[in-house]
Amino acid sequence: MYKGIYIALSGAVLKQLQMDSVTENLSNSNTPGYKKEGLSFRDYLINPPVNTLEQEERDLSTLSGERTDMVQGNVFKTSNPMDISIEGQGFIALEGNRYTRRGDLKRSSDDFLTSFNGIKVLGEKGPIKLPKGSIRIGSHGGVYVNGQQVDTIKLVDLSSQTGMMRMGSGIFYSKAAVVSSGATVKQGYLEASNVDVVKEMVGMIDTEREFETFQKTIQTFDAAASKVVNDMAQI
Repeated sequence: MYKGIYIALSGAVLKQLQMDSVTENLSNSNTPGYKKEGLSFRDYLINPPVNTLEQEERDLSTLSGERTDMVQGNVFKTSNPMDISIEGQGFIALEGNRYTRRGDLKRSSDDFLTSFNGIKVLGEKGPIKLPKGSIRIGSHGGVYVNGQQVDTIKLVDLSSQTGMMRMGSGIFYSKAAVVSSGATVKQGYLEASNVDVVKEMVGMIDTEREFETFQKTIQTFDAAASKVVNDMAQI
């Protein structure tokens, strides 16, 4: 009887994790450059203890990993000269082994080109320092101030996306080796999130129903166990 509770509980826990993932996707559906996250699960058997009368194995479920959908989102026009979208596979290289496709760039108080949250953007010469003046960013990442090129945004791809860690809001951390990227840049545009809101909402409803099913199963087993205990006490 308790075996059934354990199995249902393992399913309920995973559905809660799945709900958290869907909620994260929906909350970032309007975040530029955000990449949809998903979870993968696997079943495994727990053998019964040796020298017991219980002979059945327990089939439980567990989280086997997280995955990121790197499909490019739609591109939309902003006309802001500090906004860029990346066309093709690759990332903007940031300081500290961090990478992003989120292109709403900023000029910091000390005149460095940074990501939206203040991480310095890397160029061929290191962090990109911006002189005062109007900025133009070319299709291959060249950064021009008042018509003079000051550096080129480092556009890279990663030799492996295994082990990439989400740092929040479209920023990733990775120690994988970088390789050249054939991606190009469009100034005055941003890449939208690749989250399909309708699909995520449908997934949320399905996940909630499945969680409730596991919850009811646990309650049923618990009620049955309580009845057995009470009946035994009366014998």
